[in-house]
Amino acid sequence: MKKNNIAVFASGAGSNTRKIISYFANRDSANITLIICNKSEAGVLQIADEKGIPSIVIKRKELVNSDYVLSVLKDYQIDWIILAGFLLKIPEYLVTAFPNHIINIHPALLPKYGGKGMYGAHVHKAVIEAKEKESGITIHFVNKEYDKGKIILQKKCSVSPDDTPELLAEKIHQLEHQWFAQTIEKAISEN
Repeated sequence: MKKNNIAVFASGAGSNTRKIISYFANRDSANITLIICNKSEAGVLQIADEKGIPSIVIKRKELVNSDYVLSVLKDYQIDWIILAGFLLKIPEYLVTAFPNHIINIHPALLPKYGGKGMYGAHVHKAVIEAKEKESGITIHFVNKEYDKGKIILQKKCSVSPDDTPELLAEKIHQLEHQWFAQTIEKAISEN
């Protein structure tokens, strides 16, 4: 079986990326080959450095330049793109070049609380303000619309009346860390 090469796209501290790297370190299914980030100060770049994984910082204009990004992905022989807290919209050319090979994790139960501007604390605040009884994670394929791709897995947690966005974020992170890497592996094995 061919070992798949994964590029992780991330914008933040990188806790999910760290879990994914650890998970695949001893697996035959995939290898974390490249980290792509859009913020030069992001913690995920330190993780890449610490783990000896090549990383590239790209600006929005470089992301929309199909020739540049596709050539980088080709150079690294990337088979799958994993979005682990990547805050830029994936351009249509990438969705076309990697059909059903781009996976995102969203910190809510889609289709609710998805779309432009719905990330991180914004999502948790909206969930709490709507007095939802539960929230969770949605792992899904990426298509041409924000948070509208085919759902691979959803896992739920309760939202209690005294939850703050920070407390809810902790619950969501636990679900992300528990389920994201193994769900990626399952999706890869089924494709």
